[in-house]
Amino acid sequence: MSEVKVPVEEVLVEESEPQIADPDLEEARPVIPDELNILPLRESVIYPMLIAPLSVARDAGMLLIDQSIGANSRVIGVVAQKHASDEEPGFDDIYEYGCAVIIRSLAKMPDAVRLIVQGIARFRIVEHLQEKPYLRARIEVIDEPEIPADKAEEIEALRRSVAALFDQAIRLSPNLPDELRSLTQAVEETNVMADLVAAHMNLNVEDKQHILETREVLPRLRSLVEMLGKEVRVLELSSKVQNEVNTELSKSQRDYYLREQLKAIQRELGEGGDSAEEIDELRAKIDSANLPQDALKEVNREYDRLRRMSPGAPEYTVARTYIDWIVALPWNTATIDNLELKEVRKVLDADHAGLDKIKERIIEFLAVRKVKKDGHIRQPILCFVGPPGVGKTSLGRSIARSMGRKFARISLGGMRDEAEIRGHRRTYIGALPGQVIQAIRRAESNNPVLMFDEIDKLGNDFRGDPSSALLEVLDPEQNANFRDHYLDVPMDLSKVFFLATANRLDTIPAPLRDRMEIIELGGYTEEEKLEISIRHLVPKQIEEHGLNKDQIVFRKEALRKIIRHYTREAGVRNLEREIANVIRKATLKFAEGRTDKLVVNLDFVEEALGSPRFLHEEVLERDMTPGTAVGLAWTPVGGDVLFIETTKMPSQTRGMIVTGLLGEVMKESVTAAMSYIRSNAKQFKIDPSEFEKSEIHVHIPSGATPKDGPSAGITLVTALASLFTGRRVKPRLAMTGEISLTGQVMPVGGIKEKVLAAHRSGVTTLIIPEDNEKDYLEEVPAEIRSKLKVYPVRKAEQALKIALEPRKA
Repeated sequence: MSEVKVPVEEVLVEESEPQIADPDLEEARPVIPDELNILPLRESVIYPMLIAPLSVARDAGMLLIDQSIGANSRVIGVVAQKHASDEEPGFDDIYEYGCAVIIRSLAKMPDAVRLIVQGIARFRIVEHLQEKPYLRARIEVIDEPEIPADKAEEIEALRRSVAALFDQAIRLSPNLPDELRSLTQAVEETNVMADLVAAHMNLNVEDKQHILETREVLPRLRSLVEMLGKEVRVLELSSKVQNEVNTELSKSQRDYYLREQLKAIQRELGEGGDSAEEIDELRAKIDSANLPQDALKEVNREYDRLRRMSPGAPEYTVARTYIDWIVALPWNTATIDNLELKEVRKVLDADHAGLDKIKERIIEFLAVRKVKKDGHIRQPILCFVGPPGVGKTSLGRSIARSMGRKFARISLGGMRDEAEIRGHRRTYIGALPGQVIQAIRRAESNNPVLMFDEIDKLGNDFRGDPSSALLEVLDPEQNANFRDHYLDVPMDLSKVFFLATANRLDTIPAPLRDRMEIIELGGYTEEEKLEISIRHLVPKQIEEHGLNKDQIVFRKEALRKIIRHYTREAGVRNLEREIANVIRKATLKFAEGRTDKLVVNLDFVEEALGSPRFLHEEVLERDMTPGTAVGLAWTPVGGDVLFIETTKMPSQTRGMIVTGLLGEVMKESVTAAMSYIRSNAKQFKIDPSEFEKSEIHVHIPSGATPKDGPSAGITLVTALASLFTGRRVKPRLAMTGEISLTGQVMPVGGIKEKVLAAHRSGVTTLIIPEDNEKDYLEEVPAEIRSKLKVYPVRKAEQALKIALEPRKA
């Protein structure tokens, strides 16, 4: 039996089921005295013929029991309290009617007295005799009335109704044992049956007290039928609700309940953790993230779903990851731009030599930021185009450092999936935001310098076109509300400083190219390479090889030798590799025991790198026979010289052979050049019959390298004119320009790269289109211009007059 202990007198009916007195074993009804000791009951009513356990825990109650047993009187009165909260009930706090009981057994415990009592008869209190130390009163015993003969049928009908309702209640209630089904048949007396049914039902104290106070059997049965009907209806409704809940309980919900039980077990065992702490921590992150309204609405919706999910549910991780992404983004976190223009210029100059056009553009943007105090400032979107190794990517880091912004880089080379830019929708397993959102999260700022590296190498396939997805990102009119597929909330990208790098422009789609401000980076001059080597490459490689500036020093002439004779490139990547080779050889000497400083001079360079790869200037290595000319070409890796060779062979049929892996545009240039020479043969003193009896072969060496473009047109004209006139092209002379059928020399691109390539190859005289003169003066450094003689021309005959040697007398 369970026991409830209270600090003051209290009597509780034990949780074990009340029993029915066996009429065969029952003694004759004890004599009930007129005066009884009264024991108040809390939340319980005892009826005649009911056997019930009681526990008396207060001093007053235990004193009442002791004095009753000591006076050889086992009969006491029990009356229900009106209010269960009364700790010291008086006569005003108990009901007027109660039940006389006989104490069948008694057991004293250290803190309570346990009794088993049997109800004898109803009584009514007629006089209050005492309240201290316990209640005592004069009573009037109420005997059970006889059943009138004229009411017998009605009473029988009500008895059957009570029995049916009681049976139904037992069936519906999980708290009533099935053994009670026989109670209504086992007890013959209708009044006793009614009392016992009321005792076993889950009725409130007021209803049970009403049954006790109702003397006549007929109204007692009517009240009981009404109470039972109400209770059965409640039980039916509860059963219906429970059945519906059980029907709708899905597997995930059952898993949830089982996991909750498992977590409770784990907590008892000291294992596992409580997801409530994780959920609370997530709520705190959301509240402190200062999210925009749209993002807050969406994340709150996901948070509400997450709270109702089991941690083992498949969608739990999806929702949790989504919330983590939202709160981790820097919605309102920005760095402050460094508006000290002199300091910015100093940082840019320290990191990169040359590149004045880009530096000026950055300074101009910061100047606008400094002057415009309020309102939105449109961020520039710059695209650096130039050959590899000229520092396009490192320039992005330098720009971010000079402005005081965070830097993030996205490599676009080979990217073919549109979702890499816009993200995957959350319906896909393993979905993540696109690279743009990921880069902003890594930068931890909403205004970083974000670089799209190798934007010219984007691809596309069945998964979409990433370059089309970039149209929104790089459009200042749209990117203020960029919506990633994964986040599905607008993200403001208008504060981001976008940069892009490319080796060539023709592979970038026109709409995307139109959104960017193109800044071309030409190759470096020898002086610029020397400056970069001294300031950046040599110190970097010395540090990477574990040496210091006190152990090794480079002579300028040694660096010049490496630049001139071991590398021939637009950028400085190969130069850095060769410097690293030299320093490795020096490191080996120190590892073998050398202690004094090592000076890298011309001899040490040759010892470390072997024989020079480029001993002579390239244009001097070729035999300039008639029919040979030197052109200039632009490639994605910088400028280059282009040797064009022509020859003629006797043949009965006129024709022309073109070799050297030429593209369609260059083949058309060959045809146009030949047509120009033939149509102007008289002017150039060429015998027209030469064309009829000769087959012409035009070849451009490096046959494994694809070549295309119109800029070799004037060179082809010069080579063919040299072939048919027998006049050599002047030494150290190169040219570039597109040719028309009428002999017009039209402008071409990549002038700086071509001029630098010509200078590296030993060219001293240049022929360029007249329309490109301004590009030459603006882009080519003065120290290079001072070493070259340049002829801007508009007509092919002008170029031929300059390029070809005079006729022999």
